[in-house]
Amino acid sequence: MQNENNNTTDSTDDIAALESEIHDAVAHGTNVKEAVRHLTLKAMKADRLDSDSLRRIMTAVMQGAREGADQQLQHAKDQSHTAQTQVTDAIEGLDSALAKFAEASKLAMEEAANRTQKFSDTELVRTRSDLESLETMFMDTLKDTASTAKGLVADTLHDLVHHAQRNGTAVGEQLKETLATLAQQMASVGHTQLEAGVKLTHATAKLIRDVATGIITGIEDRDKTSSNERKHDQ
Repeated sequence: MQNENNNTTDSTDDIAALESEIHDAVAHGTNVKEAVRHLTLKAMKADRLDSDSLRRIMTAVMQGAREGADQQLQHAKDQSHTAQTQVTDAIEGLDSALAKFAEASKLAMEEAANRTQKFSDTELVRTRSDLESLETMFMDTLKDTASTAKGLVADTLHDLVHHAQRNGTAVGEQLKETLATLAQQMASVGHTQLEAGVKLTHATAKLIRDVATGIITGIEDRDKTSSNERKHDQ
């Protein structure tokens, strides 16, 4: 019980720290989209990622972005354009991070299949459910944040909602590939594996999380290298 309480406290502290870091990035930072994407992916490297954890991460990012923009507007009334840009970049950074998470999940499933040739059907069903809800969760959190914001920040967030509804999201586009890969994995699960599904559930879940965490780190390192190379070329 004490460990559970400690884990809950650690998780709450991590979410509070994430919201604070996003706030500072929007209120004072530069290259907000990249900063938000990096901070979000960093938060996703937790031992256990489920729908509730992802929702808390999204909410913290959007709340931090909203409050950071509000602070910017309070300090300087002529910063309206900058505040709009910072909020837009923050939401795009979150969308990009979620797309990277979906990509990492796809690659993790492919890698796990290569390692084990086995999957728990129970875990695959749960993974599909979590992934299918990812874009909806993003949109719902964005709408909720817009509804609690005021003034220019609220207008900007509502505009982002309408833009996403018309044009789609980065995470939604990536999920098409990820869910197609997941469907292939589920189709390949044989009857024997289905019988062993319950026993495989925890092992499969841990393997996918471990591989996904490594892949997310690799994606971050790869993008950082590409960014440094572009700066060097300039």
